[in-house]
Amino acid sequence: MAVSSVDTESSLNTRVLPVDTSNMGKFEDRETLETWTLPNVSAVLEPLQIAAKHLRETSIPVGFPTETVYGLGADATRSDAVKGIYKAKGRPSDNPLIIHVCDLTMLRDLIHPSDQINGNGAHRDPIPAIYKPLIKRFWPGPLTILLPNPKQSKLAPEVTAGLTTFGARMPESPLALSLIYIAGVPLAAPSANASTKPSPTTAEHVLHDMKGRIEIILDGGPCQVGVESTVVDGLCDPPVVLRPGGVSIDDIRECEGWSGVVKGYKDQSEIGASAPRAPGMKYKHYSPKAKVVLYESGALKDFKAGIPLEVWKIIEAKHRRISHLGYENLGRPATIGIVCTKNWSEWAGFHNAKWSREDRSKNICTKVLNVRPLDSTNSYKIQQGELWQGNAATESSPHGEGEIPDSWDLPEKERVANIIEISLGKGTKDIAHGLFSALRELDQKAVDVIYVEGIEDEGDIAAAVMNRLRKAATVIEK
Repeated sequence: MAVSSVDTESSLNTRVLPVDTSNMGKFEDRETLETWTLPNVSAVLEPLQIAAKHLRETSIPVGFPTETVYGLGADATRSDAVKGIYKAKGRPSDNPLIIHVCDLTMLRDLIHPSDQINGNGAHRDPIPAIYKPLIKRFWPGPLTILLPNPKQSKLAPEVTAGLTTFGARMPESPLALSLIYIAGVPLAAPSANASTKPSPTTAEHVLHDMKGRIEIILDGGPCQVGVESTVVDGLCDPPVVLRPGGVSIDDIRECEGWSGVVKGYKDQSEIGASAPRAPGMKYKHYSPKAKVVLYESGALKDFKAGIPLEVWKIIEAKHRRISHLGYENLGRPATIGIVCTKNWSEWAGFHNAKWSREDRSKNICTKVLNVRPLDSTNSYKIQQGELWQGNAATESSPHGEGEIPDSWDLPEKERVANIIEISLGKGTKDIAHGLFSALRELDQKAVDVIYVEGIEDEGDIAAAVMNRLRKAATVIEK
């Protein structure tokens, strides 16, 4: 397995170009999706024209938003450009890439020679009939289809990683469609993160991972879906979902010819026995630096005073160790991240502790809690919305709810742990939308361990959420 590395000797000057997405273009005919057209406002398109020129003339990829996550795009027809993606990401070269098209005209041009004729003397549509119902319902959108790669393929061989098929999708983002149209070529575009790290859903995330590795990032605001596209293979019987994503398997089953679709993202290739059939199947993905402990839905039943038992063990570790995860003698308070979804109470049991709220964007609530032991052995006081210090407890506090005075910010040597909680909300779409942001935020807080509350993964986008979390997890509690 070859892995491209980033050239650390030369650092590129990375620019973030804001884009006004209010008027980006439209389909000439929304029903057929044959041709994408641009607006007449040239000033709006200027950042895209700069990026498109860069894509045509260099081998350095461009960061750009889609409705799912930010992509790292390069000309899918040039080997040097595609190799630039592997170099920037540090991505294994046997991990195939998805190509993005702006309309069906561009897609058809990739999968058939222009002289292919059927028995009636008319040009035969090279798009397999099995995909027509999916295209009609889900394109443009977060769905990738596997297509046969012709022998005289226009795609660079690095796109398919040696497979006889390639993955293609038409993104819903007008910015992405306009960029592809102006560039005049399909764009190979995996997520714009360093390989194995959480996928980026903002331009800021891309800049964090790709600063010095690429030159241009188009900032079109936060992504709406938050997880990558669903990948399906309709060239086999029964058809399979190779990667769960923004389109649910239940919705796919409603389409003609797809009622018998099965899950294929737990097949042998996922554990590394063979080349992956689709992106995201083989290698560990979406992982923050910290150890991640994932509790499958309903797995956490053992509480102590409302606190998850594993978290309590860390609080009780007087020598500030997280021994069951390999950390010892930190020499500082442990920093614990908690990601709550549908059922854990606030703080996963620390809801009676005093907390401070930081102003965060993107509807993610981040809270920080300092926990201090009492003088007695193995005794901690968390009571009535206040953090008690030592054995002396006052009957009331003059401070308003949600406030924590500076005097209560205990010296580091007196603290046992810092707790950071991110609540993603109870809605599955909200959880999917905030998942990668949450993992990245905890990464930036340099937490030692992250405890994540899983959700039921049957149907809907929940399958995509749990697929990503299981790949991120170091330990899975069932």
